[in-house]
Amino acid sequence: MNWLYERHVQEVSEKILSKEVVVAATIEEVWEALTTTDGVKNFFSENANVELKVGAPYEILFDMSAPEGKRGSEGCHVLSFLPPEMLTIEWNAPPTFGELRGQHTHVVILLEEIESGQTWVRLSQLGWGRGEQWNEVYGYFDRAWAYVLDNLKKSFEG
Repeated sequence: MNWLYERHVQEVSEKILSKEVVVAATIEEVWEALTTTDGVKNFFSENANVELKVGAPYEILFDMSAPEGKRGSEGCHVLSFLPPEMLTIEWNAPPTFGELRGQHTHVVILLEEIESGQTWVRLSQLGWGRGEQWNEVYGYFDRAWAYVLDNLKKSFEG
């Protein structure tokens, strides 16, 4: 697992980006949406490669016209999971952030069924580097994850 060490920031800041949403679906339905290719295609991107296995791909592709390696979260992997409550994946910055694209953060998604048919989704992104460019990446994902979670919520609203 040397690839983990080389791909992640060695001097990590203490920042944690946190987002949450309540989804009108069972925990099992939300779990499937987050951990399968077909599920991810319903709310994230129509181009995805997701396999629920440690070390397997968790790739969401946004721009299929871009050169390979610059289409989305190519090369990102599942780090750990505990069905149907927790998923941890690695995530990279968009290509516009240059060399930081090669440094991956961790995204931890926790699910909790708060009542029948209602699931609380908590997303935390950590493993940020330090410096102004990392602050810009953080700002980008502060907006992006809010959009993604809103799309997840809407995907269950009929």
